[in-house]
Amino acid sequence: MLISIVAPCYNEEAVLERFHEAVQKIADELLPLGHDMEFVYVDDGSRDRTLTVLERLAARDQRVRYVSFSRNFGKEAALLAGLRHASGDSVVVMDADLQHPPELIARMVRLREQGYDQVIARRTRTGDRLTRTLTARLYYRLVNRLVDVELMDGAGDFRLLSRRVVDAVLGLTEYNRFSKGLFAWVGFPSTTFAYENAVREAGSSSWNLRGLLDYGLDGVLSFNNRPLRAALWLGISLLLCAGLYTAWIVVAALLHGVQTPGYVTIITAVTALAGVQMVMLGVIGEYTGRIYYEVKGRPHFLVKATNVERTKDLIP
Repeated sequence: MLISIVAPCYNEEAVLERFHEAVQKIADELLPLGHDMEFVYVDDGSRDRTLTVLERLAARDQRVRYVSFSRNFGKEAALLAGLRHASGDSVVVMDADLQHPPELIARMVRLREQGYDQVIARRTRTGDRLTRTLTARLYYRLVNRLVDVELMDGAGDFRLLSRRVVDAVLGLTEYNRFSKGLFAWVGFPSTTFAYENAVREAGSSSWNLRGLLDYGLDGVLSFNNRPLRAALWLGISLLLCAGLYTAWIVVAALLHGVQTPGYVTIITAVTALAGVQMVMLGVIGEYTGRIYYEVKGRPHFLVKATNVERTKDLIP
């Protein structure tokens, strides 16, 4: 069985050599068991010498295949490129910063041999700050009430996929991609095991608070239209409240006459309704923006350099 290691890279010059040595060691251990391996690296428009390191690795190891983007298109595009250029019977998706322990690949392969199409490594939150742990748990509890698929806390991109899962994911051609949700949406028999996340070997994470918030919002909006439905129900509720309030004002006027007080109530109501309207316009705008990107039909990425003959998203 051929196993493809897909590793998106962004400014990983300092750690890439060590990562490749680690996965090479795993490949040597699996080879006597009948498993060959290839390494598919995707340089997501790195600003350092990541591409130079990949070229050096490819010159030393004929199993190395690399794709380098013309600019930074984001991790979702890099994952898509890696899956498109992986030819293995099974594909292991993992980060190149050694936070995903390469020694777990052998365990994934053993579970794949038991018939599972997805073997998911679920990170524990040991060592995380309490605020981050509580925030993550609250987010997943909320999201799983909204989205049409189940997202597991700690289950990210580190997983093994069978060929039929890879083909199913590649068949989903949407521009706005949320891979964690897509992996859950395609289904197929899956199993999960827990592991403790390793410390990043070098460099710093490219994720910041805004990026995490955007990623979380993508998870909410990519797999349901419930925010739009909620806007409808909120509008109906406000209309009913307005009708009841109007009836109360009419009755009070008939019983006690017209009274001047009410300025504060009016200002509060107008301000609150204006805020609700802006939020609802924002929700509609998010969906409209996604439709806009889908309709344009632009490629997910453009390739600057590669040692792979076939590049599906390279515009001639």
